[in-house]
Amino acid sequence: MTASDYTLFDTPIGECGIGWTGSRVVALQLPEVTAAATRERLASLTKGGLDKEPPQFVQEVIAGIRRHLAGELDDLRWAPLDTTALPPFDRKVYTVTRAIDPGNTLTYGEVAELVDSRGAAQAVGQALGRNPIPILIPCHRVLAAGNRIGGFSAYGAVRTKRTLLTIEHAPGFDDPVLF
Repeated sequence: MTASDYTLFDTPIGECGIGWTGSRVVALQLPEVTAAATRERLASLTKGGLDKEPPQFVQEVIAGIRRHLAGELDDLRWAPLDTTALPPFDRKVYTVTRAIDPGNTLTYGEVAELVDSRGAAQAVGQALGRNPIPILIPCHRVLAAGNRIGGFSAYGAVRTKRTLLTIEHAPGFDDPVLF
């Protein structure tokens, strides 16, 4: 990934960060334990980019993410992403994952089948663990076999994943979660 600029922004689940290059989003950081940790993680993802005032398209993406996390659900597929620097298998997994509507889920195995890699559920999980643009590529909507919650690589791990699924009223995850 080439250097990209970034900014932090408040959301109902905490301070997130977003990175962009040109007119496309290349990174999204979910809240870490502190804003400083979120900034540090995002700076690492953006490979030497600068903390800047976001351009209009990024402001619109931020507004969409805020609304979504406040319960005004949006699939956010309109947000322009750049995944060209990512491995081909990961991009295929992210394309399928991005097509999962809010409130719906698939299993790692189902995603593997949809990318023509039957039996590659573990590889799907690894690709999702590397997802540089969570929320916009909604890896939280992919569950383990039997619709178990599985893992999540963001700070807060399964608790964060459960929070996101609860916001979206996913079946089995529609009980209130205390933040």
